[in-house]
Amino acid sequence: MKKIIVVVSLLVCLKVTAFAQCLKNVVLNASKTEYLDGTGALQKTVDEKSIIEISKTELILTPGNEERKMNGVVKSDSCNWKVPYKDGKSVIKATFSREGESTLNATLTIEGKEGKVTVLMEVDEMPDRKIRVMVDKYEEKK
Repeated sequence: MKKIIVVVSLLVCLKVTAFAQCLKNVVLNASKTEYLDGTGALQKTVDEKSIIEISKTELILTPGNEERKMNGVVKSDSCNWKVPYKDGKSVIKATFSREGESTLNATLTIEGKEGKVTVLMEVDEMPDRKIRVMVDKYEEKK
């Protein structure tokens, strides 16, 4: 009986730790951007520093330079990380806007496998294009 209680307690602690990660503000840094077609086939790769800032209510994407910065309002999200930003997945649906341009509805899928994290952005209004970045590092934003 004691073994069962210990195992259940351990599992609950691990689940709470992973869920707590979902409530934190994070910054993802990437140095390579891949542009894909609608089927996911690679079209081109660009070496550029990109920053993705994530909070519970907002996303800020800065691809390459400050002029292309986009702000997004989080509409919904799901989060399931076994090991925060190493093994797991988050899916965020957001509406993005950039000054002087129309709004875009997008889904960001952040996925970690074997310690490698990628972010895939799919824009509803552009079904024939996807953008994927390889995350070099992540940090909590204070």
